[in-house]
Parts: sequence; C-alpha cells; structure tokens
Amino acid sequence: MGGRFISLEIGAGVGGQALGLERAGFDPMVVIDNDPHACRTLRANRPGWNVLEMDFKDFVGADHRIRTVDLLSGGVPSTPYSIAGKQEGTQDKRDLLTAAVYLAIELQPRAILLETTPSLLSPKFVQVREEVEAELKHLDYSWEWNVLDAQYFGVPQTRRSCLLVAMRPDDFTRFAWPSPTHQAGATVGEVLRDSMADRGWPFADAWASLANRAAPTIVGGSKIHGGADLGPTRTKQLWMALAVNAHSLGNDVPDDDFVLDPELGRDGVPKLTVEQVMRLQGLPNDWIVTGRKTARYKQVAQAFPPPLAEAVGRRIAAALSRGPR
Repeated sequence: MGGRFISLEIGAGVGGQALGLERAGFDPMVVIDNDPHACRTLRANRPGWNVLEMDFKDFVGADHRIRTVDLLSGGVPSTPYSIAGKQEGTQDKRDLLTAAVYLAIELQPRAILLETTPSLLSPKFVQVREEVEAELKHLDYSWEWNVLDAQYFGVPQTRRSCLLVAMRPDDFTRFAWPSPTHQAGATVGEVLRDSMADRGWPFADAWASLANRAAPTIVGGSKIHGGADLGPTRTKQLWMALAVNAHSLGNDVPDDDFVLDPELGRDGVPKLTVEQVMRLQGLPNDWIVTGRKTARYKQVAQAFPPPLAEAVGRRIAAALSRGPR
C-alpha cells in the first residue's frame, strides 16, 4: 500500500464524497462549496481542512497558487442535466461541469472524479459529453463514464450516480471500476428499527417488517425549491409503501403514545428524522450536520454516499500507486 494522495474537491456539500475519498487515501488541499451551512458542516467535522466558501466559478482562473493535485473531485449539480422540466445544460447558471473542465485545464491533475445525475448520459446531452471529452482528449487523458448504484456498495438506498473518471493513459490502463460488494441494500426497517425504538415505541418491530425494502432515492436537496420533506408526490407514495410519512421530517422518533396504523395514511406512520436520513445516505452517526432542520436535510439529501465514493476512490488510488490498494 502506497502513501496518501492530495485532492481538491468542488461542490463538496455535506462532505460525503470527501469523506469516502479520505477513507480511500486522499487528503484534500482545498474543499470548496458556496453554501454557508455546508461549509460550517465541513469545518465542524474536519477543522484541518482548508474550506473555501465561494462560488467555484470564481476559483477557476484565480491566483490560488496551487500547481497541481493528484485528484480533482467533486459533485456537479444535477439540475442542468435533469430529464424533467426545462434544462439548459452548460448554459445553466448552476452548471459546474464546464468550470470543472476549465480547472482541470489549469491544474492538469493525475486523475479526475466527477459525480452527477445519470441523465447526463441520455441522448439529449450528447453534445455536452462530446465537449467535455474533446477537452479531456486535448489534455491527453483517457476517460470513462459509468453509472453505479450505491445500494450495491452497502448503502440502504436505491441511488444511481453518473461518474466520470479520467486519468493519464498509463494510469488509466490500471484503473477498473469497483465490483459490487452487496447484492442489494439493506431494508429501511433493518437499518432504522433500533433508532425507531429509541423512545420506547412499542411498534418498532411491526414497523420494520413493513419497511421491507431499500429506501427510494433520497431527494429534496434543491437550494431553490422544496423544504424538509422527502420529495415530490411519486416519491412520497414510495415512502408510504414503506410505512413512512414523507410529507415532512420529524423532530424526533415516535414515543410510546404514537400508534402505528397505516390505514390512517400518513397520520398513522412515522416520519424520519434528519439523523435517520443520514443513515440511509451512508453517512456516519458521528458526522455533524449544521443548521436548522431544512438546511440540514438539504445538505444530507444531496450527499454522495461515502461508501460508494470510497469504493471508487480506492480503485483510483490503486491506479495512481501502480499497484493494488
């Protein structure tokens, strides 16, 4: 096993990707996000990290005095590449994909890892991918896009991520995508049963038997729309099938006065707390998420699950260290 590597992360959010990469052997030189709550979260958990609260686009081209890093990593907002609604791709003011490519031109890191929505791989955005690939080719990188589902890497949630990995050709020949470590995610009931019983709720076992599938994709992290609920109507219906009231987040788990009765609809099933959603995202129990409930939930909902980030990061580290890791 070789030494550790240096990374630079953009769009870090609650820190899920950075945490997974840290476990895989990458220490960030700089971590960037424009959300003050996210930056406070990052500083609370890793006081030693250099966290910059700024628009990443303002970082590109600035005199940041960083020559290069081993890995440029980050999460790219999914909204510009969503299939639903109006999308503007690289013309969307929320797009960071183009800026990430510009930073790669500046730093020319040994490796690049970017995560976004699988919709980016749809035919609608073929021109966007071609533009990115043209720049990567010009910089003499080899690359590959892939979609991985976090539930096959120990995360109790159906969560598909589009990943772009790029490296120098010699390093890329040693890169291989991680193989699934789990057949499927644990069920919501298995993961959250103990926490549901924390205040003596007598129906915890009965509830866990109803919450008998992996969680649907955690959504609701938009900085512009939405509040502390688990997403749009269709998503709420999926949660109701798991005996969860997804119309809002709970301040605490049920006490012994709350009666489980799914026939009453959302009033007869429990809400999830932010801490429980963190578990479904694969975030550790001791990870501190700052802000009030809605701000905390939005950070958590946008997270790249650390177990998946770690799995991919270990394969990148192995390629860069020219041997197994």
